[in-house]
Amino acid sequence: MKKVLLLVLVMLVSALAAACGNSESNEEAGGSSGDGGETSNGSETSEGSDSSGGGDLKIGISLPSATHGWMGALIDNAESKAQEIEEASGVEYIMTNAEDPNTQANDVNNLISQDVDAIVMLPIESAALSPVGQQVKEADIPLVVVDRELDNDAADVVVKGDNQGIGVNAGEYFVEQLNGEGNVVEITGPPNSVTEQRGSGFQEAVESEDGMEIVASQSGDFSKEKSLEVMQNILQAQPEIDAVFTQDDGMALGVQQAVKEAERDDIQFITGAGGSKEVFESIQDGGLIQATFLYSPTMVRDGVQIAADIAQGEEPEESMVIKEATQVTEENVEEFYNPDSKY
Repeated sequence: MKKVLLLVLVMLVSALAAACGNSESNEEAGGSSGDGGETSNGSETSEGSDSSGGGDLKIGISLPSATHGWMGALIDNAESKAQEIEEASGVEYIMTNAEDPNTQANDVNNLISQDVDAIVMLPIESAALSPVGQQVKEADIPLVVVDRELDNDAADVVVKGDNQGIGVNAGEYFVEQLNGEGNVVEITGPPNSVTEQRGSGFQEAVESEDGMEIVASQSGDFSKEKSLEVMQNILQAQPEIDAVFTQDDGMALGVQQAVKEAERDDIQFITGAGGSKEVFESIQDGGLIQATFLYSPTMVRDGVQIAADIAQGEEPEESMVIKEATQVTEENVEEFYNPDSKY
């Protein structure tokens, strides 16, 4: 009889232990989802998240460093948009900034190794970053390219301004203002699709006129300081210049400074591209910079939103998003000028 009672007691203790173990396992499983508990890696989840939110989704954003005002404004726009998306849907982001193509390629490879759900990239140089764009494609990670295109078809979506349109519109402006006759200088950007497309559009429009000649074309690297230096050399080499086309507003400001310091009165006007506050003010004040063509840094917001949408399973509506290259002169500058703009 005692043996029977002892056997029953052992069975009861075993059953109680098993029940406690199951209860603890259920509590641990419940703590990693949905109600503000901690995940297995110790990070706090956002409250109110569910299976329809971002969950563990993450996008990578690879951008150049802020070497000039336009890029600085673009970086600010990218980060603010990514933060808005994270707060609204829980899609997290990793953002990197690189000063050269090799560093940017390493940044993108790191994003691939972290298995992000989509990548936004603004290539420092088109050709140099095309191989790593292909690596993104081979890793089956959606790629959204902003501003400067790659030399291959690695991108799922491209978001850019109308670079060809900027060049064509600028060329037509030069022909009109100079009545089809004049010596023109072109200050270009570094080697990428933006530089190529703006340059080809400008040359196409200008060279259609027999009386127009591009007497010098040099890179200002989208830098005010470099363009100042380059223009100083061009002014020494070219005794007669009627107008200067620059592919960027920052470069236009550098060229304007060089012309003023050299006290050259043969140059009738300078044009830029981008739409910066300082250039708008020059147009308003009747300065040498008389026109620019819009290429807003806010385009990156579209790129970040598209990447987040793709990460959440949405199909992009189009593979190419192009922003209009609106001409801004004294006639319409007030429509676009914002004294509080960072750019």
